[in-house]
Amino acid sequence: MTRNGFNSKFDLLLFITTLYMATILRKVKESDNAQLAQIIKDVFEEFNAPKCGTVYSDPTTNTLFESFRVPLSELWVAESEGEIVGCCGIYPTEGLQEGCAELVKYYLASKARGKGIGKALLEKSIESAKAMGYNKLYLECLPNFTQAIALYQKQGFVFIDERLGNSGHSSCNVWMTKDL
Repeated sequence: MTRNGFNSKFDLLLFITTLYMATILRKVKESDNAQLAQIIKDVFEEFNAPKCGTVYSDPTTNTLFESFRVPLSELWVAESEGEIVGCCGIYPTEGLQEGCAELVKYYLASKARGKGIGKALLEKSIESAKAMGYNKLYLECLPNFTQAIALYQKQGFVFIDERLGNSGHSSCNVWMTKDL
């Protein structure tokens, strides 16, 4: 813990940044389920992304709080001016090599984009993965989500040629990893 009571310089910077933006990042709560599911589905509609074989049709999208009660998982929620505007997390997806987690549920409402909220969510999830002892992150995405892919690349994710693990999201055809 630093002198000012924060666990890291990143936490202090995140606090200052989110305070300025009237945005907070917090862990998912059961009461978030419906709002997060709606944000995710709205993003798919906005980008005309496939619904079958993706998180859109995944029944766990409606119960994210319950899904993230699994050990070594974490879902971060962004609230801006008291309203939920996005989420991002890590999950120990079945079939991934030991030490690897999947970066999952990275979605942001359209009104929250371009304000640094998505970057803060992504960085908080990466920090959580490191704190939990993971040494690699894997993600699946759709080519429709070009802004997210660009941010992944800026954060050090690289494209790979094949799917890893068993997420059940067979329509996702962009795969990336990042060594932590």
